[in-house]
Amino acid sequence: MIPEFDLVIRGGTIATSGDIFDADIGIRDGKIVALGLDLARGQDEIDATGRLVLPGGVDAHCHFDQPTLDGSVMADDFVSGPRSAAFGGTTTVIPFASQKKGESLRAAVDDYHRRAHDKSVIDYAFHLIVTDPTPQVLGQELPALIREGYTSFKIYTTYDDLKLNDREIIEVLALSRREGALTMVHAENSDAIAWLTEALERAGQTAPRHHADARPAIAEREATHRVISLAEIVDVAMLVVHVSGGEAMDQIAAARAKGLRVFAETCPQYILLTADDLDLDGFEGAKHICSPPPRDTASQKSVWRGLANGTFQVFSSDHAPFKFDSDTGKKLHGEGASFAHVPNGIPGVETRLPLLFSEGVGKGRISLNQFVALTATNPARLYGLYPRKGTIAIGADADLAIWNQTREVKITNDMLHHNVDYTPYEGRTVTGWPETVLSRGAVVVRDGRLMAERGHGQFLKCGAPDLQL
Repeated sequence: MIPEFDLVIRGGTIATSGDIFDADIGIRDGKIVALGLDLARGQDEIDATGRLVLPGGVDAHCHFDQPTLDGSVMADDFVSGPRSAAFGGTTTVIPFASQKKGESLRAAVDDYHRRAHDKSVIDYAFHLIVTDPTPQVLGQELPALIREGYTSFKIYTTYDDLKLNDREIIEVLALSRREGALTMVHAENSDAIAWLTEALERAGQTAPRHHADARPAIAEREATHRVISLAEIVDVAMLVVHVSGGEAMDQIAAARAKGLRVFAETCPQYILLTADDLDLDGFEGAKHICSPPPRDTASQKSVWRGLANGTFQVFSSDHAPFKFDSDTGKKLHGEGASFAHVPNGIPGVETRLPLLFSEGVGKGRISLNQFVALTATNPARLYGLYPRKGTIAIGADADLAIWNQTREVKITNDMLHHNVDYTPYEGRTVTGWPETVLSRGAVVVRDGRLMAERGHGQFLKCGAPDLQL
């Protein structure tokens, strides 16, 4: 007798963004084709008794093999980055194809495809980064790319080689409205940061801890208010990325209360790190330099409230993999360099889900359904991948993570699978870990071993954003 299914996952407790129930999962040709009790046998079977079966995570903000202009080099490419993500329970990643000023956006996309081709073990899509919105880009390239499945793009209000002025932001937002795309914004006030940085450097205050002084919460608050106002003028949805605390959150919550379609994302560093982590001996604090910087314990509490009350729709890693002990990483300009010349960003693509599960679900700060929504369902919806990704439903891709919800794991860099030489969460113990991970019905990770071959992952074209969140 021919088995009815290629694979059956039996006896697990399934959680989606809306439900928790016990059922078997029948998989055929990489898709979920049945949910029920006592399903017919499969060619292969996985016993998930006593385990949680969750949708594979969707990390909608991570950086792999992204070109830089300062000589720094990202340690993770499309081999090591997606591999690390998979070990952490993530089955879809969305990194960034970044345009260089003066160059074609189409050229950036073509280059990123070359970097990714035949490497990833899990599926991936691309966001775009728009740094030079010329008439050619806005009139031809970007509309064509949106129609080809690149339906989200990021813009910046800071960093000289990335930032747009207000008129340029309005032009991009107007195109986003016209073409049905979603604009993501890195919101910090560039001029305020530059003024503070110069003042700190003149005073000799250049140690890593002063990175936080140069990028205060008010600079994030102002830029968040400004870009929300510009989006309101255009009457278009937008998403503020990596929000660090209450001041920016208040702007977002007020906008949503008015009925504006403003969405928000936060990251592990804003619930687990503070500015004190930048104030370590010697140059060690550089390990925690990211922008916006971690704030304080009051900001952490605010972010937790926002995760629980719906201010945040997405929880991403913002994985930015620069090695610490490297002259192409954090020590690009040496250990005596000013904070302003340290490559920004911290690794976290593998630890994103276990940290939020342990600190959020395990400690009663958020529900299991909220965990699934924040880490899988909502990003899939906002970035045009739902219901193929981000849920457990008939017809969806069989992207699944089977969690041992009681397993205690002490995080060390030695156990992780990225290509970075440190983790900001070294020595932290979490409860709950994904032990088996499937991508389109194929086992990618099992019991600490990589099972999928390089190139299993497929490029995903994204559809229109689902803004009904």
